Amino acid sequence: VQLQASGGGLVQAGGSLRLSCAASGRTFRGDVMGWFRQGPGKEREFVAGIMWTGGSTYYADSVKGRFTISRDNAKNTVYLQMNSLKPEDTAVYYCAVHRGWGSPTLFTEYDYWGQGTQVTVSS
Repeated sequence: VQLQASGGGLVQAGGSLRLSCAASGRTFRGDVMGWFRQGPGKEREFVAGIMWTGGSTYYADSVKGRFTISRDNAKNTVYLQMNSLKPEDTAVYYCAVHRGWGSPTLFTEYDYWGQGTQVTVSS
């Protein structure tokens, strides 16, 4: 399984970015795709998840109402639209796959990981 994350960059507070995660090497039907982030000196934390089949989504409280996760089945790609960005959103963002159903939020529950993309929000 390969997960290729892209779309990170430098943005001012209040701005927007869209991250992409291109997935390959497996049929993801029935899996959960997630986004995590790890800020400087912090532990990796859950951001958002989406069930590949059905498209149900769930979010960390810290990003609800600002971030939107979506997927394009035809392109095997998951997106994270990030609006109203804050300096505390600065982190390396990772996409990951959890095999099977559920709403996992712990990084230990995910089986495959991409390489990460840096998001920096300036104040």
